[in-house]
Amino acid sequence: MSSENEPKKCLGCGVILQDQNILQEGYITSLENDICQRCFRMKNYGEYQVVTKSNEEYLNILKTVGKTKDLVLYITDLLNLEEDFTQIRELLPNKMILVLNKKDVLPKSVKEKKLIKYLEDRNIHVEEIIVISCNKNYNIDYLLKIIKYYQTSRNVYVVGHTNAGKSSLINKLIKNYSTNTQELTMSPLPSTTLNMVNIEINEYLNLIDTPGLVDAGSILNHVDEKLVKKISPRKEIKPRTYQLRKNQSLIIENLIRIDYVEGSKNSFTLYISNDLKVKRLLNILNNNDLKELNKTTYNVKYDEDLVISGLGFIKIVNKGVIDIYIDKDVKIFTRKSLI
Repeated sequence: MSSENEPKKCLGCGVILQDQNILQEGYITSLENDICQRCFRMKNYGEYQVVTKSNEEYLNILKTVGKTKDLVLYITDLLNLEEDFTQIRELLPNKMILVLNKKDVLPKSVKEKKLIKYLEDRNIHVEEIIVISCNKNYNIDYLLKIIKYYQTSRNVYVVGHTNAGKSSLINKLIKNYSTNTQELTMSPLPSTTLNMVNIEINEYLNLIDTPGLVDAGSILNHVDEKLVKKISPRKEIKPRTYQLRKNQSLIIENLIRIDYVEGSKNSFTLYISNDLKVKRLLNILNNNDLKELNKTTYNVKYDEDLVISGLGFIKIVNKGVIDIYIDKDVKIFTRKSLI
């Protein structure tokens, strides 16, 4: 229960509840209720109301977390690993467990040990790296054990980018290990959690969910709701491999065009949602589809991934030169092959 000096917060997203202005976040018809109208409509009708908050607000929340000595779970999406973890580490000097989520969307052939070694080789300074799947309940028991081992107090903070699966993990921990009936609002769309939310799991563990950091370069921020759901995979990805020669191209769902402009015959394997359509062009010289989009040229080395933030990645075997046409605000980078 909230005291008079402590405003009541939504149990779904953490926003302060209010019954005065229907246009402002946190609106609720009666302060006797526990979740805001936005969360209620998202949970019951699948309706999503856009809320714009700056990353500065989120970073200030993380700075507050960084001043505690509490354990932090950093949740990241295996399909969309961040390019750089340095910023998070600068804000959060706390003990940290790196949780690699959504193993279920990667092919079963991908070995867990290889994923962990890939991250260890990047010199990310964390206490432990663990691979999990909330959907399949994979490694959740082990995660709870290492939380117990490393926690410095009852409070454990959960952080990560939007759509990494923070709320899904917390809801799974509630279901598996708690008598608490609270449930966080979940959605594949950005900015679902708006403020810190306290969730009591048991007598020794209190999880604190934080708003997801908004990756401005994610393609999810630049498409409509229908495409967001199509881009976000719900089951195991079936990799699609295309052999391309010079002057051939791939077009993904009218979102991105990839022209292979220089190099010997090459293999492009797409790790993206099965729901996205891919079209192959055998001669780019006679086709101008999507060429109105922003063009960037990449010199790809042997065994590198081309990562499209929020969409997934493309494994490229040989070196070559490629032109990418995509929305100018979507972030793309290359890295050593993950798989």
